[in-house]
Amino acid sequence: MAGADAAAIRAKALTLGFDAVGFAPAALAPVARTRLQAFLQAGQHGAMSWLADRAGQRSHPQSLWPEARSVVCLGLSYAPAEDPLATLAHPARGNISVYARHRDYHDLIKGRLKHLAQFIVSRFGGAAKVFVDTAPVMEKPLAQQAGLGWQGKHTNLVSRRHGSWLFLGEIYSSLEIPPDAPHADRCGSCTRCLAACPTNAFPAPYRLDATRCIAYLTIEHPGPIPPELRPALGNRIYGCDDCLAACPWNRFAAATREAKLQARPDLIAPPLADLAALDDAAFRARFAGSPVKRIGRHRFVRNVLIAIGNTGDLSLVPVAAHLLLDPDPVVAEAATWAIERLRGRNANDHTHGDRQPGQHRHR
Repeated sequence: MAGADAAAIRAKALTLGFDAVGFAPAALAPVARTRLQAFLQAGQHGAMSWLADRAGQRSHPQSLWPEARSVVCLGLSYAPAEDPLATLAHPARGNISVYARHRDYHDLIKGRLKHLAQFIVSRFGGAAKVFVDTAPVMEKPLAQQAGLGWQGKHTNLVSRRHGSWLFLGEIYSSLEIPPDAPHADRCGSCTRCLAACPTNAFPAPYRLDATRCIAYLTIEHPGPIPPELRPALGNRIYGCDDCLAACPWNRFAAATREAKLQARPDLIAPPLADLAALDDAAFRARFAGSPVKRIGRHRFVRNVLIAIGNTGDLSLVPVAAHLLLDPDPVVAEAATWAIERLRGRNANDHTHGDRQPGQHRHR
C-alpha cells in the first residue's frame, strides 16, 4: 500500500482542532505488552473484564485490524482553567474529575477523527478505522511511540506542552505513514504523582493497582466500595485527579481552548445534599451529555453517600437517612455506613486534630 504525506495530515488535524498529532507503526513495543500481561495476571484490573477478554487485540494492533500499517495518534487538551483539586477543601460539595465536568469527550473527538480519516482516504487512498477509548487499543503506549508524550509513573500520558491533560484518539490506517520518533521518558526522579494518591494505588512506579484507584472505585466498580478505602475517597464522587494534578509538567499547560471542554459551573462543586436527592430521572436530566451519566444513578448516589459520610457534618444525617430504604441495596448499605461514620466521627472528633475531612497528606 502506498504511503501518505505526514505533514499534510498533521496540518489538517491541527485545523480540525487537535492539539497534538503523531504517527507510529501499527505495532506495540514489547514493554507495553509485558506491562499489560503483568497487570492482568495480578488481577489489578478488578471488574474491568473487557481488558482481559480482548487482551490479544489490545496487545497487537494488527490483531484488531489486520490491514493496519500505521497509527495516527491525536491529542486534545482538556487542561482546566480552575484548580482541579480546589473542591477537596469543601467536604460538603462533591468533587468530579476534570474530564467529566463538561461534554462527553467521546462524541467530540470521534467526530473529528472521522473528518480526519475521510481526509486521509480521499487524499491518499487506503482504508482507515477510528477509535476513542472504548475499543481494545493501548492508546497511551501508541501515543508515546508517536511522540505525543510519555507514560508517566502514574501510568498516564504526560506531554511537555499539555501536562497530564490530554484526551487521546487514534486512526488506524492501511497506509504506510512515516513514523515520528518515540518520546523519551522525562519523569526523572520525581515521584509526586505516586505520593499524591490517597489510596496508595501504585505498588511501584509505572504500575497501577486499579482495585485501589479512586477513579476505578467510583466509576467502574459495580458493588459496595471496600469499607477500608472509603475514608480516603473524601468528597471524590466521580473519578480522581490527584496524581494527574501533582505532575510538575502541568505548569506548561494552558487551559483548553475548546469551548465544549470547559467546565460546566454546576459540575465544579455541586452540593452533596442536592446530589443525594436525585432519582433516576433527575440524575439523567442533570448529567445529560456528561460522562457521569454512564455509571447510572445507583452507583453515583453510592459515591455521594460515601462522601457525605466523610464530611463530619451531622446536619447531613437526615439526607443519608432518606436513602436507608432505597430499592438499590448498595445505595441502602452506603446510607447506613454514612450515618454510622458521621455519628462515630463526631463522637471521636477530639482524636482527629485539625485535619479537615476529605484532605489527604502527600505521602
